[in-house]
Amino acid sequence: QVQLAESGGGLVQAGGSLSLSCAASGRNFSRYVVGWFRQAPGKEREFVALFTWRGSGTRYADSVKDRFTISRDNAKNMVYLQMNSLKPEDTAVYYCVANRDRIAITAGEYDYWGQGTQVTVSS
Repeated sequence: QVQLAESGGGLVQAGGSLSLSCAASGRNFSRYVVGWFRQAPGKEREFVALFTWRGSGTRYADSVKDRFTISRDNAKNMVYLQMNSLKPEDTAVYYCVANRDRIAITAGEYDYWGQGTQVTVSS
């Protein structure tokens, strides 16, 4: 069982940066695939980034590639999302997610979700 809690959302101007954090509780966190999804008003949840536990691999949605960076600190049970060059279309509620061993970009594959944190990018 894993519990996730996001922090770090807020309001930022286009072109700015924001860093999200996700604190995880539970055993063997280092063996979980972790990631971030987001949901804008009136839209479905969409994949943003993931970080595997095998070989430290990462994967990003095309829309955020080269702008966002996901990282994890297993010693602290933390996951991070550094967001640079933010655009108004990045405005959404961002969710930290985890699952035991599935490297996936679909929301249904993730068993554990945080409560979400709002990111608003003004133009």
